[in-house]
Amino acid sequence: MAARYHTGPPLPALRQSRRLPAISMKIVFPYIAQTHQIPHSLPIAAELAMQRPDWDIRLVCSSDAQERVVRRLVALYPQATLPVQRFRPNAFISWLQKRLGAGIPEKSLTLIRNRRLFAEVDAVVVPERTSLILRKLFLPKLNIIWTDHGSGDRAVTYSADIATFDYLLVSGSKKAARMGALGMLNPGRYFVGCYPKFDLVSRLDARREKLFANDRPTVLYNPHFEPGLSSWPRDGFAVLDFFAQQSDWNLIFAPHIRLFDRHQPEVLAKLEKYGAIKHLRIDTGSDASIDMTYTQAADVYLGDVSSQVAEFMVRPRPCLFINSHGAAWQGNPDYLFWELGPVIDGVDALGSALAGAVANHGQWSERQRDYFRDTFDAEPDAIGRSAAAGAAAIAAFLESRA
Repeated sequence: MAARYHTGPPLPALRQSRRLPAISMKIVFPYIAQTHQIPHSLPIAAELAMQRPDWDIRLVCSSDAQERVVRRLVALYPQATLPVQRFRPNAFISWLQKRLGAGIPEKSLTLIRNRRLFAEVDAVVVPERTSLILRKLFLPKLNIIWTDHGSGDRAVTYSADIATFDYLLVSGSKKAARMGALGMLNPGRYFVGCYPKFDLVSRLDARREKLFANDRPTVLYNPHFEPGLSSWPRDGFAVLDFFAQQSDWNLIFAPHIRLFDRHQPEVLAKLEKYGAIKHLRIDTGSDASIDMTYTQAADVYLGDVSSQVAEFMVRPRPCLFINSHGAAWQGNPDYLFWELGPVIDGVDALGSALAGAVANHGQWSERQRDYFRDTFDAEPDAIGRSAAAGAAAIAAFLESRA
């Protein structure tokens, strides 16, 4: 993926072009949140390790689930030297995690507890915003670099505190334009055209297995986790019942991983009855729900506000959106992705709506391609090198500040 433009030190790194002595950097890629964020920065770590083999680059996890995913993805980059370690354990943080029924240790406390680690490095590269708390820990030499972990259109994607990162990797020109208009981009402090998760696709595609023992078309139902925006609370089980009772489609139910981040025994018990239906696949948070296994396998996308629809556009295909929360979405920049297919207000006529989305896909296909280009600064079906460009941009930025 080639970026249309970037702002920052010229590539390759300034220090190399000036023939100054090599600078060795210490960089940590910390993982403190749910596992779906890992693919949004780990490919950059791998590329950076290959571009700067003399630099100390480490991946640090706070949970067993994170470490398992990290080690699995690191194995896709055999030429990269990437040590994997854990944050210092803390009895209170572990107790609080169990008390809250949370899937991960408390993020802010984990960062504060490990201040010594961050005091010893030159930069952290993170896909989330919680790590900005490190600003309050008096770490004057620490550069905090942001990769983001999705490319949706909702307002939360443009939180004002993003402007306080030292350096930003932005997925595409659409997002950069909106961030620029909001005053979130500082000259020389950002790079446009980096969506590292796509770099994993070709490496993983060769290993993926067929999901269903039939040749029916497959629908991916991917509801968001926020109750006020998601189709799940009002319409979720009605969607599952519809697919359970028909014989034309396969269904993958793979919601945003945070929908079931906290233990919900009653809901999970209700889902069990669908597990025996061979044309349904229920996934409440496995690795396959975060590594594009399902967005690659499906023929139709069914959802609400999850940014995974942008990833689905890597191959333009029919989409159908459920407006369960009565959003006035037309002309709203937070709902640009609802221009990629029909929008329905309920699921009473879900069968005909799906058939219509497929039959009339031609009227949305060009809009889908335009959306993908604007979102990722790349053509659909032509992705896979943006992590290398993002890594080079980070290296140049850090060397320019050394």
